[in-house]
Amino acid sequence: MRLRIQHRLFLTLLAASGLAVVSMFVIFQWSISQGFLHYINTVENERLLKLTDGLQDAFAASRGWGFLGPDPEAWLRRHLRRLPEDDAGQRDLPPPPPGLPAMDRPPPPPGQAFHCPPRRMERSFEARLVLLDQSRKPILGPGQGLSVSPHLLPLKVDGQVIGYLGLLPKQRLSDTRQLRFLKQQKIALALVAAVILLISALLSLLLAGRLLRPINALVSAARRLTGGDFSARVEVTSADELGQLARDFNTLALTLEKNERSRRQWVADISHELRTPLAVLRGEIEALLDGVRPASEEAIRSLHAEALRLGRLVDDLYHLSLSDIGGLTYRKEPLDPLEVLRQALDALAAELDQRQIALSLDLPGLAGCQVLADPQRLHQLFANLIENSCKYTDRGGRLVIGTEGREGAILFHFQDSAPGVPGQDMERLFERLYRVEVSRSRDLGGAGLGLAICRNIAEAHGGLISAKPSPLGGLWITVQLPTL
Repeated sequence: MRLRIQHRLFLTLLAASGLAVVSMFVIFQWSISQGFLHYINTVENERLLKLTDGLQDAFAASRGWGFLGPDPEAWLRRHLRRLPEDDAGQRDLPPPPPGLPAMDRPPPPPGQAFHCPPRRMERSFEARLVLLDQSRKPILGPGQGLSVSPHLLPLKVDGQVIGYLGLLPKQRLSDTRQLRFLKQQKIALALVAAVILLISALLSLLLAGRLLRPINALVSAARRLTGGDFSARVEVTSADELGQLARDFNTLALTLEKNERSRRQWVADISHELRTPLAVLRGEIEALLDGVRPASEEAIRSLHAEALRLGRLVDDLYHLSLSDIGGLTYRKEPLDPLEVLRQALDALAAELDQRQIALSLDLPGLAGCQVLADPQRLHQLFANLIENSCKYTDRGGRLVIGTEGREGAILFHFQDSAPGVPGQDMERLFERLYRVEVSRSRDLGGAGLGLAICRNIAEAHGGLISAKPSPLGGLWITVQLPTL
């Protein structure tokens, strides 16, 4: 069965929380056991200090260890009962087995050491006491051969060492009350761990659902987008990576919506541009066939002009499509851009004279200024800009062409006289099939592809093209090309 990402995320969060809780439970359990045992030993060491005072006082009063009598353990039990009771201490001791007093016990056989049974070591406080005289001979408890060496406290009277007192530390808890208390703490810790794990599972489930909610919204919107609904948007609810993904998705959807709108407008504009010359050609040919219009030279010239206009439109569309798909070839070479500009002016000088447009050139000598460009494409760029001025500038107007050298670039300025371009249309001049004249009358210019082609050529050479109002009342086009 394939797990959904929500379930995977839930299991991941739950596993991480469970591992943390189990680790905490194990560490705390060990810490409680060791800490409680350390606490018991610390309390017993405090009782041991109190016992040293009693032994020293009794020794000073009797001038020897005779006060212990034949049963030192009995004296110690009686004395410990008079001390303040402690939770860690245990009074109840079984009576000692009959036998010789500790001082009269014979030493162990050679090669053997005093032995204290483990069960006795883990029992009461008194059973784990070790008392030695000043010669370190055992008075009570084992004196040597212990698996755990006690810390011996010197007993002094009038500055003289009279003996040593020590206590065998507990290695494990054996008292019923202590074990019961420790068990209760472990049960409480287990309950806390279980509650934390349950809360972690609930929070993991809620968090997984919360994290997956924007992803599910993105999935739903993506399905609408693939179905052609480019108005699909997702709500941005956070500033994290998911929020950034939502913003990027909305940007993508907006771009696709604009592209779809542009595509539809592109198809409508192309159909309009192609329909107009085709309708003119069909009307004139039908007039010739019906005999309404004689087949004169003027009629044939009109048909030829419409065919040329249709051919130029198809060529422009072809060049734009090649530029869009990266199939427009450029054969770049180092050249003088001013020479290419002069060639374009010579080719259009007759058209400028026909429109009675005064041409002013401001071409300062830029010695050694060269650009890496395709001469034919660069000629096409300059020719399109000059031809636009011829088409749109009023008869009897002016066209000023100048150059400006900058560090690493050369600028070409094309300024013409009225009419100008409204400010709201300035940014759209380089869009394909866009013209300021909304009626798209062919009497006021071409199909609106010239400046779009100019922008593609300029960008293909690593340059820029921009438009702004001209001081002469018309349009100011600036072309910037990088120099060698």
